Amino acid sequence: MSEQTPTLAGPTMSDEHIRTKVKAIVLDLAPSPEGLDGTETALVQDLGFHSLALMELAFALEDEFDLDPIDEKTARSITTLHAVQEHVLHRIRERAAES
Repeated sequence: MSEQTPTLAGPTMSDEHIRTKVKAIVLDLAPSPEGLDGTETALVQDLGFHSLALMELAFALEDEFDLDPIDEKTARSITTLHAVQEHVLHRIRERAAES
């Protein structure tokens, strides 16, 4: 059975659906999407993200999932596709727990 994550923007989405949606956004914005090699794909080394593209990715994820802006320390620790997916899931769960 798939885990469900509540969202404020709409009905509950499965964790897998959120991961899939995050992956699609990352690949859509990646300068070199052909570098994808599983969830441990590095954003900078494999997908070619640079500082401006990383900012664009952060804004896109904030808009799509209604997230608060990410702080710089956390942003620097997110280096793989998997880390992006887990960060978004964590932020959605955190927000749901507060409401």
